[in-house]
Amino acid sequence: MTVRGVPPYGKVPMSVQMVLLPVFVQVGLTFALLIGMVFARRKTLVSGETSIRDIALGEPNWPKGATQIANCYRNQFELPVLLYVLIALALPLRHADLFIVLMSWVFVVTRFAHAGVFVSSNDLGRRSTIWLAGVLVLLAMWIYFALKMLLLI
Repeated sequence: MTVRGVPPYGKVPMSVQMVLLPVFVQVGLTFALLIGMVFARRKTLVSGETSIRDIALGEPNWPKGATQIANCYRNQFELPVLLYVLIALALPLRHADLFIVLMSWVFVVTRFAHAGVFVSSNDLGRRSTIWLAGVLVLLAMWIYFALKMLLLI
């Protein structure tokens, strides 16, 4: 995006929709995990595997599967918040360019992969590697954005 509406030579203009689409997909993942958590918890309550008194005050007495989904859902309010803040700054400041959009998609893909491992095998080695990849992508995005803002590159 450019200040005057005409991109500099060699720059690809980014529409608001292009910038926000990966954010909407990330939000969709968060809602999908929320719904999955509700169904998993409801199933354990209906089957009698968990009783209301065991969890009424927020005690961590849910079975493993329901806990995995809940933890994955809660995790969507940690690292992804930095993506939301970056886009919320880059978009109105007109610094959301092709690099930011592409890296946003890479980050969102890492979040889907992380969630997939988290709610299935929960293999900590794989999950940690995917998480670290997402962290590095987001760090690169923030460094790039900071350099653009501070050095006007």
